[in-house]
Amino acid sequence: MSLQTQTPLQSRCAGTNGRTCRKREREPDWQKGLPIEWRVAAVAPLNFSTFREYEIPASRTLGYDEEGQACYYRHSYVLGELCSDDDEEFYEHIAYGEEVEAWRLRDERWLIWRIQHEDGGCRGNRGFYSFSESMPR
Repeated sequence: MSLQTQTPLQSRCAGTNGRTCRKREREPDWQKGLPIEWRVAAVAPLNFSTFREYEIPASRTLGYDEEGQACYYRHSYVLGELCSDDDEEFYEHIAYGEEVEAWRLRDERWLIWRIQHEDGGCRGNRGFYSFSESMPR
């Protein structure tokens, strides 16, 4: 998977043959999925790096604290699959996908939220929280 680096102030622009151009990106809403009762325990990121895959819908964002240590992590990707009900018209549906968001807590543990999308997501996929001693990869 070839991921391209983007800073909050720079991004890849279509049609520039790989050159970077200035374009302001919004900072991620890093507290959006963080449960309210855990917000005081989470280390707040000061800056972010975002990586995007251009061959499939995938991205990864890292947030860093004042010491340059990772304290926020998010990735998402979707793998599509061509399907047909009548072997004449084809459409793409989600074969598998995943979203992960994680926050480093002040006690050095990571609070991780994960949701997996399988077989088109028709079953009402649900996310879950867990703890880890290390950042997800």
